[in-house]
Amino acid sequence: TDLREFGLLNYVRDALALVSTLGYRSVAAVVGHDFGSVVAPWCPLVRPDVFRSVVLMSAPFAGPPPLPQTSGATTSEDLDAALARLQPPRKQYRRYYATREANAHMVHPPQGLHAFLRAYYHMKSADWPGNRPAPLSGATASEYAKLPAYYVMPLQATMPEAVAGAMPSAAGIAACRWLTEPELDIYTAEYARTGFQGGLDGYRVRLTEAHTRELQLFAGRTVDVPALFIGGTSDWGVHQTPGALESMRRTAFTQLDDVVLVDGAGHWVQQEQPEAVTKRLLSFLERRAR
Repeated sequence: TDLREFGLLNYVRDALALVSTLGYRSVAAVVGHDFGSVVAPWCPLVRPDVFRSVVLMSAPFAGPPPLPQTSGATTSEDLDAALARLQPPRKQYRRYYATREANAHMVHPPQGLHAFLRAYYHMKSADWPGNRPAPLSGATASEYAKLPAYYVMPLQATMPEAVAGAMPSAAGIAACRWLTEPELDIYTAEYARTGFQGGLDGYRVRLTEAHTRELQLFAGRTVDVPALFIGGTSDWGVHQTPGALESMRRTAFTQLDDVVLVDGAGHWVQQEQPEAVTKRLLSFLERRAR
């Protein structure tokens, strides 16, 4: 596959094309969650005249990758090797998602696609008691090992295997109002139809040197439009990249309005606590419109 189509700047190109096709020259805001929170800040970083503000959810943005250094800094490959030496051995989920086998593992999991998705969504939510996030002190294997198995996986496990133990009970499923069974049926049908490979290619491309070099063109650039970050208090995604939250606060943005962590929400903050998220979004946009 030609991975260039899945690069972050091509996602910006897609967003720009959408705005133009709808007949607009600019939009009030671009809002992104998870991988969308990785893409969203690149939109105003590249075209602040079009994307007049930005809201990120769950994944902090630490800024463009710096220009190459010769300081002997720890590389992703060094971290992978160190994780594999832990007892028990571990691996990063990003590396797993970049493997050839990941799509087939998740489209055809042993427990069935519906059950896999239920366990995955549950394990990353505030409903799962294992989510008690805290900042990591550094990018070391021992610190990364504190992350749950959906981020730092057992070395030989697939993602369906990594989350299987978090499958909620029938009573827990019935009590989940933020992702009902009929709603999950739609997710299951769509992933069965499309597979996961398109999304996984977004992880694959980010491990290539060519993609990093492309983004390094913007090294040192800041996001200079009004910005807001929203996450859940039970979301490890806020802390999974050591130092990213502080870099977002201190250097990556020049007009960061606030960092909001919503109680009672894990990774799916806009689904788990939609009223609180909508209230914050509207308040942010209304202030921008004055």
